[in-house]
Amino acid sequence: MNNHDPFDRVIDRRGTGSEKWDHLEALFGASDLVSLWVADMDFPSPEPVIAAMRRRLEHPVFGYTHPEPSLIHAVVERLERRFGWRVQPEWVIVTPGMVTTLHALIRTFTRPGDEVVVQPPVYYPFFRVVQNAGCRVLENPLVLEDGRYRMDLEGLDTLLRGSSRFPVRRARGRLLVLCNPHNPVGRAWTPGELAALGEVCAAHEVAIISDEIHADLVLDGFRHTVTASLAPALEQNTITLMSASKTFNLAGLDTSFAVIPRAEHLARFLAGRESLGANIFGLVALEAACTSGDEYLAHLLTYLNANMRYFIAEVEKRIPAVKVIRPEATYLAWVDMRGLGMDPIALQSFVRTRARLAVDDGFAFGPGGKGFIRVNVACPRSVLAEAIDRLERAVSGVRS
Repeated sequence: MNNHDPFDRVIDRRGTGSEKWDHLEALFGASDLVSLWVADMDFPSPEPVIAAMRRRLEHPVFGYTHPEPSLIHAVVERLERRFGWRVQPEWVIVTPGMVTTLHALIRTFTRPGDEVVVQPPVYYPFFRVVQNAGCRVLENPLVLEDGRYRMDLEGLDTLLRGSSRFPVRRARGRLLVLCNPHNPVGRAWTPGELAALGEVCAAHEVAIISDEIHADLVLDGFRHTVTASLAPALEQNTITLMSASKTFNLAGLDTSFAVIPRAEHLARFLAGRESLGANIFGLVALEAACTSGDEYLAHLLTYLNANMRYFIAEVEKRIPAVKVIRPEATYLAWVDMRGLGMDPIALQSFVRTRARLAVDDGFAFGPGGKGFIRVNVACPRSVLAEAIDRLERAVSGVRS
């Protein structure tokens, strides 16, 4: 550990309204847990972003605002520079957070009773957003083979074709919500996988909403492929959701953006988005992150890779009953606790009361999540080390 590394510095976030740290008692029943749950980082945001917000704070008026052309240009330039995806400025719509945007999109492109496909185990707000729109969740579960997940495209094709159990309805499978990279299993989907998914969706006239909020956070040896970048037809059938919030630790600013290439989709979304305003500091932060965040990101990825390697190696060496699904992206580790032989509620109690850890329960992510936990390693190494020590002691007590 390098004591001069700003990511090694433990920053006390208590008393700041932090969902991750100030709500432990209410959410997990104790305040002395090591908090490794919600997906934000315990690292400072980039100094150029903070400086940009300070400059805006010096102006004393904070009225209604809108994205400046310079912001849209910064987003467009970064998408091409970082992902090789060339988009038109008019396709980029700034929005107030990914989940809020997903909710608005589903309400725009479905009617109550329509069906929306998700691929569990998956980011749990997907289920709530679909259901709150009055739609039915269609589950196309991922398949775990030899420690790595894959999409079940044959199963998806069958699901969309219908069966005697699920007869085809006129509006069946109107949308598929994709998580790329996938949260929580950590897959960075390959171009071949994404192209094949696009073919199945196109064959059934199913539009794709691709949540790519973790696009920057790809681990060593892997790369992120923007779903819509693969082919013009797939681009026209995909709405892409992105944000600076995960990459630069800006989640509290509630600012994201959607890229909507298809004119019909864009017009429909704009017609129904009057309530989707903009956060004045979120706009400033997004532009600064796009234009001045590369150095920070390079340092962050070095630290996250080291943290993930450390976490996996220590768990494998010290807690052999526990298995980590090796992630390709995100700072989230999907941890297989099934070797402990506990049912989901017993496992939840064990992690909270014996290991004294606050993590996300696997069953919250839908089918395939029972017996797993999700661990956020975006924290100083010393905090992660304490968490591993606690888990080792707890598991040793059970095994003995």
